[in-house]
Amino acid sequence: MKLSRPLKIVLGLSTALLLVLVAAVIFVLTFDWNRARPWINKRVSESIGREFAINGDLRVRWERGDEAGWRRYVPRPRINAANVSIANPTWTTSGPRLVDIGSIEVALHPLPLLHKEVAITDLAVDKVNVAAQRRADGSNTWTFKDNGPSEWDIDIQRLTLGEGDLRYLDDAIQLDLRAKASGINQDAQQYGLRFDLSGSYRNAPVTGGGKIGKVLALRDEHANFPVQANANLGKNKIAIEGMVTDPRSPAGLDLKLSLAGASMADLYPLTGVLLPTTPPYATTGRLIGKKSGEVWNWTYKNFSGTVGGSDLEGTLAYTPRKPRPLLTGTITSRQLRLEDLGPTIGTNGTAENKALPAEQFNTAKWDALDADVKFSGKKLVRTHDIPLQDIDTHIIMKDKVLTLTPLNFGMAGGDITSNIKLDGRQKQIDAQIRMAARHLKIRQLFPKLESMQASVGEVSADAALAGRGNSVSAMLATSSGEMGATVSEGSVSKFILEAAGLNIANLVFVKLFGDKQIQLNCAAGDFVVENGKAQTRRFVVDTQEAVINVSGNVNMAKETLDLDVRPQTKGVRIISLRTPLYAKGTFTNPDVGPQKGPLALKAGAAVALATMVNPVAAIIPLVNPGKVEPVDCAAALAQANQTRSVAKTQPIKKK
Repeated sequence: MKLSRPLKIVLGLSTALLLVLVAAVIFVLTFDWNRARPWINKRVSESIGREFAINGDLRVRWERGDEAGWRRYVPRPRINAANVSIANPTWTTSGPRLVDIGSIEVALHPLPLLHKEVAITDLAVDKVNVAAQRRADGSNTWTFKDNGPSEWDIDIQRLTLGEGDLRYLDDAIQLDLRAKASGINQDAQQYGLRFDLSGSYRNAPVTGGGKIGKVLALRDEHANFPVQANANLGKNKIAIEGMVTDPRSPAGLDLKLSLAGASMADLYPLTGVLLPTTPPYATTGRLIGKKSGEVWNWTYKNFSGTVGGSDLEGTLAYTPRKPRPLLTGTITSRQLRLEDLGPTIGTNGTAENKALPAEQFNTAKWDALDADVKFSGKKLVRTHDIPLQDIDTHIIMKDKVLTLTPLNFGMAGGDITSNIKLDGRQKQIDAQIRMAARHLKIRQLFPKLESMQASVGEVSADAALAGRGNSVSAMLATSSGEMGATVSEGSVSKFILEAAGLNIANLVFVKLFGDKQIQLNCAAGDFVVENGKAQTRRFVVDTQEAVINVSGNVNMAKETLDLDVRPQTKGVRIISLRTPLYAKGTFTNPDVGPQKGPLALKAGAAVALATMVNPVAAIIPLVNPGKVEPVDCAAALAQANQTRSVAKTQPIKKK
């Protein structure tokens, strides 16, 4: 059969094309890819701005795909390279090479290359050595040359890890960490690698180890990668166990986290979260991390633990937003000892010869984060003082301004409500406090004073103060505002009242035959505070047997007293040295006694009458006729309540 000329041309071209394809296949299958290594090394090095080298054998073999349909007949290249390395910057001290891989195997899907996607179906690495470092300024060894946004996307579907070593230096937190990984048999948790940790953290040794999975199936969006590890970093002990969720991104972590150490403040360099200086702590909970864009949001869920003699539990969430990260959550406690947090809040410790807390607030890191945390506690213990119950507060830190709105708690059988604001934006803290106390039981206010245990009655008080300073004592020393208190009717120890009035006969009688209760009709007091000096506007106590008026001031800056106490009896007293009293001295060393002038006049008159008239007449100056008028308690309490109400509603005076 004779073929036409056009048909001969078509057949010729087809044969030639087939021969070209066969030749190309033969070339690809038989080509020595090691001849391409210099070109590959040069192009990659130029791209990343760092020396890249394939120093060992480079091989390519072809295999059929595993998809359904025609795609399974498209050959897949599987690339094997030995001794692959990437150099470190010249400044690093962690090692000359960032990555040194003994062997790497990559399986590619060729069709996605047509639309600039590198689809790696399998990636396996073994004998991996990594030496990474971060400097104090944040620069690091794993950030390469910036070539702008890449037009290529890389998708790794399956990762298999092998043995290797890691060294990580972090100058910012003084960490030198080393890890050595080795293979193990697959167990029930699908762990494939075991690793040991060593090194140092802040000049303290680091020890630990753990296990991780060997194969990371990144194709499945819901795959989990098992992790188990524990480490001692200085005084901190850390243990984790759980899963890396959605590792294809990776977009999530769900781990059981246990922490323990000498102080929670030691965690700041590791976590970036500002925590107080505390006694030894230990806590366990679930650490959940979710990635949103380039940001990880963290939640420490359903944790429980101890800090010193205190217990804490709850949930906290950490969001690394700008300009400051945010800490939110809810914390509860069955018992919280104030001394466990004292160095942070300025309540633990006083200066020599000072009664008011002089421990300094640490505001240097108040701008490290914002906070919005609710706290409730069953019992708060203050050393050598009255315990508090049912604490409820909302803690907000925003732009170095700390507010506790409200801070409510129970004390001495009553309730205290308060609002506190501490502005730490200036060198000296600008402090404001409003407080209202209701139904405080007298005997519970003096738990260690035996003679007060039979007393009844309730105290109510209010305060509105503003001051400046970095300790409680400094704030009170500069404070201005108003304070007031009232006591409703009840009874108090007669021994206390008689001792205050220097009624010697009754005092001796009480000592011999026991104490009894005296009816307390009312007590009302108001103070105006200017620059740390609280001046009495009115201070009166009315009982069934006496009226006591107090005037003077209390200087919180100098911590001194200057009070004039004038008791007047309602009934006749025989052998009474009742005279005005003084209360002077310091808070730590008060001096209370009779004013010498009036007492000397009474003694002098008694001596004169005994000498000139009759020894019996000496009693006359010591007789108190008791003509004082009782206090209008209803009016006094109403006036005090009105004054306190005005103090609570008017703006606080600030100097």
